[in-house]
Amino acid sequence: MTQHQHFPASLVPPADAAEEIRLPAALRVMHEVDGIDLGAAEEAAGQFLRALGVRIDTESMRGTPGRMARAYAELFSPRPFDLTTFPNDEGYDELVLARAIPVRSVCEHHLLPFVGTAHVGYLPGTRILGLSKLARVVEYFACRPQVQERLTKQVADWLQAQLDPKGVGVVIEAEHTCMTLRGVQATGSTTMTSTLLGVLRHDARSRAEFLALTGVAS
Repeated sequence: MTQHQHFPASLVPPADAAEEIRLPAALRVMHEVDGIDLGAAEEAAGQFLRALGVRIDTESMRGTPGRMARAYAELFSPRPFDLTTFPNDEGYDELVLARAIPVRSVCEHHLLPFVGTAHVGYLPGTRILGLSKLARVVEYFACRPQVQERLTKQVADWLQAQLDPKGVGVVIEAEHTCMTLRGVQATGSTTMTSTLLGVLRHDARSRAEFLALTGVAS
């Protein structure tokens, strides 16, 4: 019978502990939070809107504080998933790459959304990952107040620690509404970040292949 282990974000094993980890068929991955109080959030949202001079006593606005609270609770609550891995029986040693994974997160500086795509790849070691889990890992770290630079590195470091592959690469391109809707109002601008680990960082040919397959380099 498969055993499930819980790995909250604060307890992700470091990369140097990879040799001590022997992965079962699946690990239950959950994001532990201190607790969500939707009632208190709704009340605070109402106070916030009133403080900005927004009327919430009309028929169309009366339920807005509650909708705000539920929307942010959803944005900050990643779905749990099983990190399913399989033995690399055939010794596959080429890139595994999932392109254009949707990313939606919230800028921790202004609490405005940023949306885009992630390209996530790795060079397998002794185990391979269920392909859908690459998208799950992106969602796991995106569903919280974030900055894109940290998000990119967290996804890469986590995969390195859990799989102990030969290399990991993550590229994220996103539009930040804190930059396009306010302040400089740079409509249409996007931000790109990358993290490369292992062979994909140190070997020029492998790095070039990864970037070419993601479409970052032509």
